[in-house]
Amino acid sequence: MSNAREFSRQEPIRVFLLDDHEVVRRGLADLLGVEDDIEVVGEAATAAQALTRVPALRPHVAVLDVRLRESDGITVCRELRSELPSLACLMLTSFDEEDALLDSIMAGAAGYVLKQIEGADLVDAIRTVASGKSMLDPSAAGVLMRSLRAEPEEPEQDPKLASLSPRERDILRLIGDGLTNREIGKRLYLSEKTVKNNISRLLGKLGVQRRVQAAVLATNLDDKVEGKGPSGAPPTGHGRT
Repeated sequence: MSNAREFSRQEPIRVFLLDDHEVVRRGLADLLGVEDDIEVVGEAATAAQALTRVPALRPHVAVLDVRLRESDGITVCRELRSELPSLACLMLTSFDEEDALLDSIMAGAAGYVLKQIEGADLVDAIRTVASGKSMLDPSAAGVLMRSLRAEPEEPEQDPKLASLSPRERDILRLIGDGLTNREIGKRLYLSEKTVKNNISRLLGKLGVQRRVQAAVLATNLDDKVEGKGPSGAPPTGHGRT
C-alpha cells in the first residue's frame, strides 16, 4: 500500500476484529460502528477463526489482539500478511513489551497500539494504517527507540552462525529484510512449506525462538541475496520442493 488511499461512507474502511474477549470485541465494534467511513465486516475469538475468515472477507484493516489464550496475534499477522500483502494489521495489546513490538514489526504489522488508547485515537490509528501509513503508539515508539539505541550484540563471533547451510543463511538474510515466508519463497524459488521448515531448523541451530532475534543475527552476515538462489548462485530449474 505505497499510495495513500481515501475512504468514505460509500467506500468505507473494512475492519476485522480479533480478540478472545467478547466484551472487548463488542466494545470495539460499537466504537467503530458510529464512524461513517468505517465498517466492521467480521470478528473472531481465536487465531484459527481469523485465519479462515479474513481471507474470505478481504478487510482493509485487521485489528489483532497480541495476546490470545491459544495463540498470538503476531503469528496471525504474519500468516495473513503472507497471504494478503495489502492487508494492514494493527496490533492491539495491554502490554508494553519490547519483544512483542519488535516481533510485530517483523511480522509486517502496520501499527501497534496499547489498549489504554483513547477511542478517538484508535479510530485515527485505523484510518492511518488503512491509508497505507504506519502508526505507533507514543509509548510503543519510545520502546522501539530505546531498542534501536541499545548496543548491538556481536553474534558474528557466535559459532552457531557457521552451522547454517547456504540456503539457511540466504533465508536468514531475507528474514532480516522483513520478508514473509511467502515472499522468501518467491525470492529463492522455494515452496512456502520448505521455507517454514528451513526457518524452524535455523532458529533451532541459532538457539533462538523469535524471528526478530534471528533478524538481529542476520545483520552480521556479510553477503546479500539479490533475487538469486542459495549462496547467491542463480537457481537451477524451479527448485520447488
